[in-house]
Amino acid sequence: MMKHSTHHTEAGAQPRIIGRQKGVTLVELMVAMALGLLIALAAAASLLISRQGFTAVDAASQLRDNGRYLQSLVQRLGVQAGYRDIRFATDTTAKANQAYGASTPPPNVFGLNNASRVVSDSWKAGTARTSGQLGYGSDILVLRHQTSSSIPDSTTSDGTMIDCSGVASTVAPTGLDNKLISIIHVGVGPDGEPALLCSRSDNGAEPYDDPPLPIISGVENFQVLYGVDGIAPGNTTVPIPSTSADSIPERYLRADQLTVAGNDAATYANWQRVRSIRIGVVLRGPRGSAVDNSSQTFYPLGISKGSTGGTAGSGFGNNSTDPGTIYTPTVDSRLRQVVTFTVHLRNFQGEY
Repeated sequence: MMKHSTHHTEAGAQPRIIGRQKGVTLVELMVAMALGLLIALAAAASLLISRQGFTAVDAASQLRDNGRYLQSLVQRLGVQAGYRDIRFATDTTAKANQAYGASTPPPNVFGLNNASRVVSDSWKAGTARTSGQLGYGSDILVLRHQTSSSIPDSTTSDGTMIDCSGVASTVAPTGLDNKLISIIHVGVGPDGEPALLCSRSDNGAEPYDDPPLPIISGVENFQVLYGVDGIAPGNTTVPIPSTSADSIPERYLRADQLTVAGNDAATYANWQRVRSIRIGVVLRGPRGSAVDNSSQTFYPLGISKGSTGGTAGSGFGNNSTDPGTIYTPTVDSRLRQVVTFTVHLRNFQGEY
């Protein structure tokens, strides 16, 4: 017969039941915590990547919108360049064969290459940029036109002509050369970001807007080339033979290839032969908007095909002689986009 062993207790006490203790060991707890931490890190990384992707998509969309607005604005201003109100469109008191000189009305299209602008500058003045300045290589574009007077009140503009800020001008022209001037250039905007700025005057004379009006924020490079008809770089022949003109641009030149130092007659005559403008812009987004943080080089006017910028049929000038047409910004996690387009002009039509 088997004997059963029992645990004796004192009288009145409950018997003590001995069983296995339930729970997790320290090793199991640490493994569980490590797995949970890995899952949390993976989820956070996925959220961060998704957020960065959304930021990049939003920044790219904003850059496209800014590029479309800039193109629309400059195209409209370019089409207006050289327009004269109907009251002066048939004025024959000054003809194209009149002698050029200091009294010659300024050209409807003008520009400066690699230049910055201050409020006190005249319409054709600028300070040469250096590599340490914001917007290195950026150009200045000047466009002039008359507004269209309303009928029957010829003292008030009908509001169909705009200035470089995109606002309709209400000032009607009072004379043959009384024109609205729009000066487009790169500078620092109110938010501290590089911006495309507008300096304007309703009658083409100083003073201009102080401070200049911001058009688009995030523009850090603004390049302009001019399609010319019948002239070579640095032309000094005045008047230019009419037989060389067919209103079709044969080549694109920089602003400094059209302006002849100390010779206003040749300078104005050359600028009157501009038939189109080629615009190249580099836009940038906010910090953290770029997924790729590697160094990048941008060509706002395209890549030169080995031309010198002076031969017939040359595409977009010589990149090596025009700072800013090869643009390598510092790596700063910003998304950038190049916008390039061409605007065909009215400009000079054989009259002042």
